[in-house]
Amino acid sequence: MTSLFTGLFAKHSVQSETAPAPQPASTPKAASLPEPASASRTSSHTSSSHMPSLPQRRAEPPRVTIRDLAVAYKVNQGLLPAVEGVTLTLEPGTITGLVGESGSGKSTLAMALLNAVQPPGQITHGSVEVEGVGDVLGFGDRELREVRAATIGYVFQAAQDSLNPLERIGKQVLDLGRSHHVSDLRQLLHSFSALLSGMGLPAERILASYQHELSGGMRQRVGIAFALALQPSVLVLDEPTTALDMITQANILSIIREVHRTQGLTTLLVTHDIGVVADIADHIAVLYGGRLVEVGGTIELLRHPCHPYTRGLIRALPRLTGDIDAAQPLAGRPPTLATLPRKGCVFRDRCPIFQRDHAAICAEQTPQMRRSPDGSTFVACHFAEKIDAEGNTAGTDSGKGVVAAGAPNTPAAAGKGSQEGNAIHD
Repeated sequence: MTSLFTGLFAKHSVQSETAPAPQPASTPKAASLPEPASASRTSSHTSSSHMPSLPQRRAEPPRVTIRDLAVAYKVNQGLLPAVEGVTLTLEPGTITGLVGESGSGKSTLAMALLNAVQPPGQITHGSVEVEGVGDVLGFGDRELREVRAATIGYVFQAAQDSLNPLERIGKQVLDLGRSHHVSDLRQLLHSFSALLSGMGLPAERILASYQHELSGGMRQRVGIAFALALQPSVLVLDEPTTALDMITQANILSIIREVHRTQGLTTLLVTHDIGVVADIADHIAVLYGGRLVEVGGTIELLRHPCHPYTRGLIRALPRLTGDIDAAQPLAGRPPTLATLPRKGCVFRDRCPIFQRDHAAICAEQTPQMRRSPDGSTFVACHFAEKIDAEGNTAGTDSGKGVVAAGAPNTPAAAGKGSQEGNAIHD
């Protein structure tokens, strides 16, 4: 390992940084939003010896408050909304799973947390308040450079796309340190190596490799290590298990769970697989057509979903026990930006209640987030009470047997975290 470090520094000499790192201005903490009642989760915030010592991060994970966030894409027809009116609180030290089909706006929402939406996309409204840091959407370029990676770590959906194919991994670690004014780059390399080793990777080989020399699972773990290299307090993972085999998926989820626990992070996990969040998340937020339709604790939402879209997602999952034919595909297709309804319920064209009753309110009024009839989740549906009354049996059974692909957990353990955590609200 010493020879590797020597070689890296011989080829890429460390230049001293003369300008101090700018400190983003702090703004008042956003008010907490209403939450369904549940017990408070106790998380370990003890720093791991594997983590870099530079720079120092918050002793406690922050609360992240997303308020009335809207993102649109500019096309010839004008601005087409991809995310609309999203209000969500990521509670300190918890894992929140953001779930929805492809095209629902999950990745756009995740990129907005870093104020990193690329043209033709633009953030048109809202705020992203990180406790102790401020509103990320109000930062300039220099402030954003300091916040990204150092405060908010991001694991990209395609790990290979976030790695430079022309540079070895070790060189990219040095570049990351220089861009964030890390004075001791040798210590950063040592710390990064410890992260890789903690994930079961041969650190010396990885640092000397190009990204194409690594397998998909190895690249994903390297991406997680990059996101954690500067000790952020918030971690965003965009589809971290996509295109991985079931065994590798289970390993990645185990790593995410352990990193979150040992580092005391506030984590957002973006996925299309509700089974993944059932295995790991404290809370679940369901996104459809750029709008949140249901939010709640993992156990509560899986056992008693109150939105027809949430029920459809759960019913579409294969079961480990019982009738294998019980899994039913969700009818219809998700809307595109061009076909997304501009008013009313965004899910109505696929909703079995609307197809049956053709209620005018569904086409004319956008449902607002409110408590579900039993108070366990928040739901945006005009007929939540009717769903609760008519489909109680289906809702109670719909979450049984839901586990992540390749995960060893039992159905009872799959939602364990949410039983202890405060639910969040859109």
